[in-house]
Amino acid sequence: MDLIRIGDKLISRRKINSILERIFELRCQGFSQQETARQLDVDRSFVSRLETLGEVRRGRRIAVVGFPVANKAEMENMLRQEGVEYILLLTDAERWDFVRQKSGLELLNQLMEIVARVRDYDVVIIIGSDYRIKVSEALLGREVVGVEIGPSPIRGDREVDVEGLRVLVRQLGKDTGKDKEGWDKK
Repeated sequence: MDLIRIGDKLISRRKINSILERIFELRCQGFSQQETARQLDVDRSFVSRLETLGEVRRGRRIAVVGFPVANKAEMENMLRQEGVEYILLLTDAERWDFVRQKSGLELLNQLMEIVARVRDYDVVIIIGSDYRIKVSEALLGREVVGVEIGPSPIRGDREVDVEGLRVLVRQLGKDTGKDKEGWDKK
């Protein structure tokens, strides 16, 4: 039911959810906590407390791309728990399907879209062969951290140390106190 009674108050869950959604929309659009609070006629401290309540991870934005990964589902679950915002993991069969199901132009366009997306992240973790890591570093031109799972060419799926990757994500996600260009945020 949408309405709940607390003492002598009748509360609308729909109204609360609507305001919460609007707060998150404004914050994601770049509005400050104060600007958001002013627009929705709530206290700035309410906006701050909401964000603190729902915070999963603070710090740099991380993308993880890797193939061929044997324990894909386990890794995706852990990465979601750690608040990783972009995850692209493929098994060996999936990576070959990815290539074979597209024309050359479609494949090139999709690869370029992926590169464009991951360039928006502060750190990109590449899980793959020594060669793929080296090419990714040259292509992305930003902080790329390689997790090598074998020399190129890799044939068949490889198991990735999930807990080791969790530690790496936590270390890389820490806020460095610097902006994207390396300047102090102060």
